[in-house]
Amino acid sequence: MTLTDVWNPQRPSGMPYHRYRPHHERVRVPVTERRWPAALIERAPLWVPVDLRDGNQALAEPMDPARKRRFFDLLVRVGYKEIEVGYPSASRTDFDFVRDLATGPDALPDDVTPVVFTAARADLIERTFEAVEGLPRAVVHLYVATSPVWREVVLGRDRAGVRRIVREAAELMARRAGDTPSVRFQFSPETFNLTEPDFVLELCDELTEFWDASPDRPVTHNLPATVEIATPNVYADQIEYIHRHLARRDSVVLSVHPHNDRGTGVACAELAVLAGAQRVEGCLFGNGERTGNVDLVTLALNLYAQGVDPMIDLSDIDAVRETVEHCNRLPVHPRHPYVGDLVYTAFSGTHQDAISKGLAHHARAAREAGLPERLAPWSVPYLPVDPADVGRTYEAVIRVNSQSGKGGVAYLLRTRTGLDLPARMRADFARVVQEATEDSGGEATPKEVEELFRATYLADAVIRPDVWSVHSDPSGAHRFVCTLDTGDRTADLEGTGSGPLTAFADALAGAGYAVEVLEASDQPVSDGTAAYAECRVGGVTVWGAGIAPSPLAARVAAVVSAVNRAAAR
Repeated sequence: MTLTDVWNPQRPSGMPYHRYRPHHERVRVPVTERRWPAALIERAPLWVPVDLRDGNQALAEPMDPARKRRFFDLLVRVGYKEIEVGYPSASRTDFDFVRDLATGPDALPDDVTPVVFTAARADLIERTFEAVEGLPRAVVHLYVATSPVWREVVLGRDRAGVRRIVREAAELMARRAGDTPSVRFQFSPETFNLTEPDFVLELCDELTEFWDASPDRPVTHNLPATVEIATPNVYADQIEYIHRHLARRDSVVLSVHPHNDRGTGVACAELAVLAGAQRVEGCLFGNGERTGNVDLVTLALNLYAQGVDPMIDLSDIDAVRETVEHCNRLPVHPRHPYVGDLVYTAFSGTHQDAISKGLAHHARAAREAGLPERLAPWSVPYLPVDPADVGRTYEAVIRVNSQSGKGGVAYLLRTRTGLDLPARMRADFARVVQEATEDSGGEATPKEVEELFRATYLADAVIRPDVWSVHSDPSGAHRFVCTLDTGDRTADLEGTGSGPLTAFADALAGAGYAVEVLEASDQPVSDGTAAYAECRVGGVTVWGAGIAPSPLAARVAAVVSAVNRAAAR
């Protein structure tokens, strides 16, 4: 037995893993002295949403014109400046949508450039240019699959044959565009991540030269991870190699288009930007074929959480999600980064306690710095960004179920009612809430937590002083006089002590209730004063609470609450 066997008892799965070849056996990336591991992302790349084309192709029910327009308007509103609007040669809906942008009453914003997608076929390119005629600016995006398996299985061409396809399509695009500076070109060597790097460079450099790219009219070379097949560092190596070897680099916008087949689309995009990519194509919330395109919202807010301006306004993320869900007719998962219903929510007791303390510390630090809380530096456990920055409230940050602890329960009660329980009382009430949620098997809403508190500590008392008064003498001693109703009898009682509550406890002893007040505190609330009392009643420690117009009346009510809770056990 090896050392590994001691701590790792896993055994062979029996699955036919030998059928699959590792990436390094298929494509060798000749990158040396990698620079991307030491790079930092200090500004946002150009984000290019492809929801209206790539994302739309992945929908069981593609968008109709009204949904496409609503989605386009959302993209413009939040700040996207280059938007892939369709595949006009593939469907009448896409063609008409592009024509509407060119001729419709709603003018294309001056700083927004539409992108249209076409395969390398003469009839499709002609149709594409018919669609964009009249647009003040546009990018025509040409794609051809280039990897060996696609060349052999799909196209039936060798490298020279694929190169001819690309060149003929590029010549037609150049003729159709003429000398019109409003049309720029984009090229995607589809399946780039499975293509030989030298072949990619050959194709891209030839197009850069043929299209006569310049810094003021650059060509975009878009390098897709069409199907993810390697770890993100491999994709970064591929991008860095192309970035460092492209000809006329200042005339090229280097773009990436990661998919998410391995679940690492976001990582691929981030490492690609470190490696030299300037532009990222993806979809809002990651819609797309198979496991989707890279998620542009997650990418943008990942930068935001690092103190980098995402250049996109996501301050009302729920409105963005609502529109995307409507247009795609697909729900966003409740655990989806930044936008899911539950991503700012803690059910775990330890998480709740840390968040509650973190929010209190943040508020205190903001006051000490003389800053509004919304402008103060953010550092709260478990919350990488302030939920308020994306339009969320704090109501949903902490939610309560059977897994919750005292910190979360106390936080929810405080935010719902203003009642700030003493530290030791929080555990007492948390047990009450836990029992209720374990019985129900579900979550306790803030309203239900408040109702549990009132039923537990503020319910009508069986044992109560109907009439009472407190008197003090010059020595500081207090005398408590009351008429005590115990449900089945009434007794006139009197007690003395060093304070009003000790005098009340002494009076209760006259009715057979042995009460010792261990701790009492109070706080102002909207309808008077709330008080909390920890008492030892008949040898049992129990908490009580009371709300009354005055602090003393509230404290007396809290002791009465503790006595009644002890008597009910």
